[in-house]
Amino acid sequence: MKTVFDQMQAIGAAANIENFRVMQGWSYLQKVSHAEKVARTFYDRNRAEGRNVHVSVGGLDSITLHYFLEDIGVHAPCISCSTLEGKGVQIVHRQIRDEMARDYADWEACNGALPQDENDAIEDPALRTDEHRRLDSIPPRPEMCFLTPIKPKVQVIREFGWPVLSKEIAGKIALLQNPSDKNRTVRHAIITGETGEYGGNQKHSRMKMSQKWLEKFGGADTEGAALGYAAAPFKVSDRCCYYLKEKPCNDWAKAHNSVPYLGLMASEGGRRQKALMMHGCNYFGESTIRSAPFAIFDRQDLLQLAVDLHVPVPTEYGEIVRGKDGLWRTTIAQRTGCTMCGFGIHLEQRPHRFDRLRDANPSEWEFWMRHVCQDENGDWYGWGRVLDYIGVEWESEPGQIAGQLSFEEF
Repeated sequence: MKTVFDQMQAIGAAANIENFRVMQGWSYLQKVSHAEKVARTFYDRNRAEGRNVHVSVGGLDSITLHYFLEDIGVHAPCISCSTLEGKGVQIVHRQIRDEMARDYADWEACNGALPQDENDAIEDPALRTDEHRRLDSIPPRPEMCFLTPIKPKVQVIREFGWPVLSKEIAGKIALLQNPSDKNRTVRHAIITGETGEYGGNQKHSRMKMSQKWLEKFGGADTEGAALGYAAAPFKVSDRCCYYLKEKPCNDWAKAHNSVPYLGLMASEGGRRQKALMMHGCNYFGESTIRSAPFAIFDRQDLLQLAVDLHVPVPTEYGEIVRGKDGLWRTTIAQRTGCTMCGFGIHLEQRPHRFDRLRDANPSEWEFWMRHVCQDENGDWYGWGRVLDYIGVEWESEPGQIAGQLSFEEF
């Protein structure tokens, strides 16, 4: 059996990571030039091998990626589950849709082919076949395609659990809360850091969850409970992204024989950081093909590019401004996501995303904070219970001491 280390050695992971780190130290202009080469290479290879390409569009990073690709002449359809995003993001997505409908109205003619309806009207069978072949050979018309989640947000939470802390941590907690013989070795590694043979028999691996969260969630596992760890009074899961975004996008891609450009950056950390560093900006694997032209970018590079390209910034982010320290930042949120997502909430200062939701839509905030699920006693609860458990304030106004009466209440 090949261990994780055997597999990493086979792909030259150590050298790939070192080379990636060198590129992360490049200047902004060098990184932009590299991103262009990455994007063009990905496009050319996939078209030559009979595949289409598309852009998976969500927040500011991937919106910037779309405009970057347009700027360098790589024109590709965009796909998005826009209903999950904030209103400002949805407005920008509709703007992209309108721009593409206007700019590519004569896409077939520009590529030397007749539109489908004109092809079908040709009476000569041989000529009609030739024209169909010409139409089939051109890339798909660039347009914004709006996808629908496989399951509603509320259903995903009720079935699987709350997306909290980070996707990686939530996945570990979910394993502890759903023990089986198959995941016994992994659960032991999460509790202790000790891996089995597959993990190289490590004693202090990064599989171990941080002590802070073991204290809160480790007791869901019998081994963790024996160590005195607590168990959360709610389910946790990392499956929300799969049903809300990943599967709809994967299904669309399979139906259209298309592979994605993604606005991922290794500097954002998280579960994908190491994969980007090991496999690089363009990855052609057995089951996965993807391009991440911005993989070596940091936040400053991304914001600088957004400014240079005059990218429309969704209202959830505020504006892109340069501080006195010379660094770019967005005046409201630095990142956005689904209105029900809790990944990273424990790292945000107030006013955090749920505070902003209360200001923007009090009735939606009330639902998400108090009325999503019922516990074993029949009592309704929402994000409020989850945030209380992980120590994130939410009920008091930002700046107000918890339990202190507001001016109106006084």
